[in-house]
Amino acid sequence: MTANHKIKILAVVGSTASGKTALSIALAQKLGGEIISCDSMQIYRRMDVGTAKPTVEEMDGVVHHLLDFIEPDEPFSCAEYVTLAKEKAEEIHARGRFPILCGGTGLYLDSFLRGGGFEETETDPALRESLFAFAAEQGNHALHERLRAVDPESADAIHENNVKRVVRALEIFETTGVTKTEADRRSRTLESPYDACVIGLRYESRELLYQRIDKRVDLMLEAGLLEETDRLMKEGVFERNSTAAQAIGYKELLGYLRGEQSLDGAVEDLKRATRRYAKRQITWFGAKDYVQWINADEDGKMRSFEEILGDALTVASTLGGI
Repeated sequence: MTANHKIKILAVVGSTASGKTALSIALAQKLGGEIISCDSMQIYRRMDVGTAKPTVEEMDGVVHHLLDFIEPDEPFSCAEYVTLAKEKAEEIHARGRFPILCGGTGLYLDSFLRGGGFEETETDPALRESLFAFAAEQGNHALHERLRAVDPESADAIHENNVKRVVRALEIFETTGVTKTEADRRSRTLESPYDACVIGLRYESRELLYQRIDKRVDLMLEAGLLEETDRLMKEGVFERNSTAAQAIGYKELLGYLRGEQSLDGAVEDLKRATRRYAKRQITWFGAKDYVQWINADEDGKMRSFEEILGDALTVASTLGGI
């Protein structure tokens, strides 16, 4: 497919609390777009406040896709996301609208932009189970040595106690005959099936971003985060879905709900965990050469939303014909 025939895609990325949701909605209004969520937690029903899903009011009439569509105890993979996001992008494009991805799950965006790849291949449940059993019987180190024997670079990059990733690397090799290292290399050199423009929101002042994060946590608590966490806990969601159980915004409050910690302590843990998550997102997206950055602040103060939107529209115009 030539570049002229590729679907034009805009994506808005950044850390949590950076303002990317509001920016993506404003861009959709200006450009005749529809938004495809790129968030691995906002896919779950009833996990609303804790995942910072945009409300109907915040959506302001803009159509959103891949929000709130599976039960919290259903498994969902990156491969499934890529398939669904591709379908939505094609549908939006066919209607003469403009697909805009928005979210902070970097792996989802990476995989979508390259059209999938080895990391998103179908799994072999029987092989996976046997590898986990081997680790349980022989120890994590023994399993890690099996990986080192076939893919030393992946072994160097993955800690032996991260059994899930060790198993996945071995599974890729066993099912495809290609090491994870080589699969990653190939996926990086694949031409994207999209004509994409990725806008990133960043902060010169980390302190200003952290203030926004703390304020967001306070607003989430006012909006019923504690009650939502309690309800999900009583439903058994966190017991059945380890991914949901590790979601920032819920796991930090469980100690309080179980009577193991004060509310003030739990809230401070939540703010600290969210700041750390933001740092990981900044590191991830900062390493991607496809991101075109816009500063949300200047001299320690937020820039006006109109200025930020104007810069984003200028960057988006590089796609042409939108």
